[in-house]
Amino acid sequence: MEALTDVGLLSSWSPMHKQMEVIDRYPDGRPHHVKATVRILGLVDKEVLEYHWGPDWMVWDAKGTSQQHGQHVEYNLKPEGVDKTRVRFDITVEPSGPIPAFIVKRASKIVLDAATVGLRKWVQEKVPVHERGDSSS
Repeated sequence: MEALTDVGLLSSWSPMHKQMEVIDRYPDGRPHHVKATVRILGLVDKEVLEYHWGPDWMVWDAKGTSQQHGQHVEYNLKPEGVDKTRVRFDITVEPSGPIPAFIVKRASKIVLDAATVGLRKWVQEKVPVHERGDSSS
């Protein structure tokens, strides 16, 4: 969960997230609102993300931008054994205009790779196996 909680780390495992700035935090220290600069397929978008947290899940919703009317992202973590956690990632994006299917397919692959492969690689490099607990993917 550390890799999700520390939004400053996001750019270290998600190449499309270029800059993250926490605007405000919940009383427990987790981010509430975050300004994000995202670059995908040559397009740069500046988003304001509103985070919500649970014991084993994280959700963010993005307000509308020039590239999209909205975005909803969910990470759900489910421990599996001593040193493994299954991570489910769901994203819903409402683009601001029509997008050709081949671009949607390419963008989807980039986003899914960052959300799964990038996160898994970061956790495996940064956290020893015996300490992973619920933060491994």
